[in-house]
Amino acid sequence: MHLPPLAERLRPESLDSLTGQQHLTGKGSILRTAIEHGKVPSMILWGPPGVGKTTIANIIAHTLQVPFYTLSAISSGVKDIRDIIEEAKTKPGAILFIDEIHRFNKGQQDALLGAVEKGTITLIGATTENPSFEVNSALLSRCQVYVLKPLEEADLVGLLQDALQKDIVLSKKKINLKETAALIRISGGDARKLLNLLELVTEVLGDKAVITDDAVMEIAQQRVALYDKKGEQHYDIISAFIKSMRGSDPNGAVYWLARMIEAGEDVKFIARRMLIFASEDIGNANPNALLLANNCFQAVHTIGYPESRIILSQCSIYLATSVKSNASYMAIGAALDAVKKYGDLPVPLHLRNAPTNLMKKMDYGKNYQYAHNYDNNFVLQQFLPDQLEGTVFYSPQRNAREEETRKFLKERWKEKYGY
Repeated sequence: MHLPPLAERLRPESLDSLTGQQHLTGKGSILRTAIEHGKVPSMILWGPPGVGKTTIANIIAHTLQVPFYTLSAISSGVKDIRDIIEEAKTKPGAILFIDEIHRFNKGQQDALLGAVEKGTITLIGATTENPSFEVNSALLSRCQVYVLKPLEEADLVGLLQDALQKDIVLSKKKINLKETAALIRISGGDARKLLNLLELVTEVLGDKAVITDDAVMEIAQQRVALYDKKGEQHYDIISAFIKSMRGSDPNGAVYWLARMIEAGEDVKFIARRMLIFASEDIGNANPNALLLANNCFQAVHTIGYPESRIILSQCSIYLATSVKSNASYMAIGAALDAVKKYGDLPVPLHLRNAPTNLMKKMDYGKNYQYAHNYDNNFVLQQFLPDQLEGTVFYSPQRNAREEETRKFLKERWKEKYGY
């Protein structure tokens, strides 16, 4: 008898048996409550590979006992979508699950809009990429976005132990799970990959296997590609790439870039990370970096491999050799902390609009000073709420461009902010 892979055999059928994601599926959580009330919205499940996106979709369909259709964005097109929508018109409550929905182009995503809006289908999309980048705004506005968290090490160890105790095949073997670090490291937190690697290791070692880290590494090197675009090395290598650019080492940057290119990493993923880096780590020390990174993103999206390697290389070397500043990144972080700490502080009256007479009588806009009416287009006045008056969020760093900014601010704001 041919059995499905271990990860499929152990796929949970209820929320209570799901590993992790308690913030979404635990008692009283928002998604669990929706499922229990039988009113599940169209949704996008966003999270790393192997943390339960497909499983949650299956559990929803199983719990609600509704027709369940599934498509993979890798192999499906507009015709497949329309065929399912047409069939779903006669099956109230039908769910359409689309794996890797970020791979659908705009036309494919647009084909879903009408059916989602009318309730012909309830859409559940799964993505490992930020949906605000990869799902068009019209479709995104019709869906709830639920963020799934990476599984903890304890969760992964628990999965391994459950597999050995409960699986119809492995429970009959005398397997000693002596060490788990290598299994967890190679799987990169992906539960599906973890269980299938465990199955491979037990097949190689036999019915009385003693599973050690050394044994797992040896088998993995022989039978498993250690670079996985969705696994731990994916995150380790992009981390090394970013840190090389942050450390102003173009050699390290272009090496880790080559590793990703050779492994077939998504060209948009690399370019997007450089776009973020240009603002987070360079910022106003060299504003051209953001312009170049944005042009790089647009260019590689249009061109694709293999030519994109040249553009990625040019941009990564430029970013690595640019002067650095994280002042803008630190400023918004500090400002967000203030918002969380102090809540919704009132806008000072002089900064408020006064489009009606009532608002004018309430002193909205009173004493506001229009900067362009003053020398150097500047007049000293208050722009923060009273509780935050004098708080410095942005501190220019010591580089040529931001020294100019510091001088500008000092001339105007030394009295208030101490620049």
